[in-house]
Amino acid sequence: MVTTPHIESETPGPLEGVRVLDLTSMISGPVATMMLADQGAEVIKVEPPEGELVRHMGRNVGGLTSVFLSANRSKRSIGLDLKNPAAVDVLKRLIPTADVFVQNFRPGAIDRMGLGESVVRNLNASVIYVSISGFGETGPYAHKRVYDPVIQALSGLADIQMDAASGRPQMIRTIIPDKTTSVTAAQAITAALFHRERTGEGQHVKLAMLDTMVAYLWPEGMARYTFADRPPEPMKGEASPDLIYLTQDGYITAGAISDKEWQGMCRALDRPQWIDDERFRTANARIVHGKLRREMTAEVLLTRTSAEWLERLDHEEVPSAPVLGRHEVIDHPQIHANEMIVEDVHPVAGPIRQARPAARFDRTPARIRGPAPELGADTMVLLGELGCSAAEIEELVASGAVVAKE
Repeated sequence: MVTTPHIESETPGPLEGVRVLDLTSMISGPVATMMLADQGAEVIKVEPPEGELVRHMGRNVGGLTSVFLSANRSKRSIGLDLKNPAAVDVLKRLIPTADVFVQNFRPGAIDRMGLGESVVRNLNASVIYVSISGFGETGPYAHKRVYDPVIQALSGLADIQMDAASGRPQMIRTIIPDKTTSVTAAQAITAALFHRERTGEGQHVKLAMLDTMVAYLWPEGMARYTFADRPPEPMKGEASPDLIYLTQDGYITAGAISDKEWQGMCRALDRPQWIDDERFRTANARIVHGKLRREMTAEVLLTRTSAEWLERLDHEEVPSAPVLGRHEVIDHPQIHANEMIVEDVHPVAGPIRQARPAARFDRTPARIRGPAPELGADTMVLLGELGCSAAEIEELVASGAVVAKE
């Protein structure tokens, strides 16, 4: 474990000086802007008076849940009731100060709020305006509500996970479409900022979760449909066992793609005769006979402990690892060596544990730059920065247009 340093002592990140207005909720938008915040951007999270839904999902400590803590760290918070014209006016005063404006309302909602792309661009011509949606802005699904499982179903991901015996599609038990959209959005925003740096032009970046997942799956999950000389046909579930093998005392994974790796696996398993077996001599042959190869491998791996097999496989340079429980990941030696898990004391939630930003910059480090904020924690400061008088602030608070932490 490592402890996060205090924010005052941190070296500026690669996005230092970039200001982001974050009107997003749930995961796809907040995690994208969290990545930008970890990389040094000033992200101002705009929330309704009750706070966004994720603040209330799961164990709650002072308006903070575990998911909210990780998806919204390193940000500032302003509470605005955007149904109130006075709150919209406050946001419009913030827009000229921003480099990026991000929203993930359903198509049309942001326009009805009076904050569509044309309105925002009239206030800030060079802004990067980002719209994240479930399905896109047109088509039969455009105005449907969406959560991660809906995209898993519609993109083909659940079909890829199909149970071979029953043919039943299956969901992945983590929100892959949401988080993949976050990564894609963060990359797209930095690309748009780079273009603006060279040309001075802002632009509208539109990103649908469905589009993200189809693009994500295509290289191998949809590989069968790459050659367009035959009509698309249904695929059956993967009949071959997966790459999780039972040993005498647990589970491991091991895989061999190249000839060198396969030869090493054969030696590690004490099955040198498999090296010249016509069914396994080439990479393509090993794919064609994949079900048989994995079944034969599984039979052998049942005869020793995980530690014994992993030592032998590692000696032969065969890619392999133990299958860890989630609780074991935290204390694994490689995780420690990478200083991947950081601990800190949140001023409200107490001791917390999180994963550091994955990308490391040697000159402008990314890191957790501050805790996830309480609702409206920065409202008063931000209003002061906008030049609001004490009387104006008092009126905004009294009317419910803004929410400020007491």
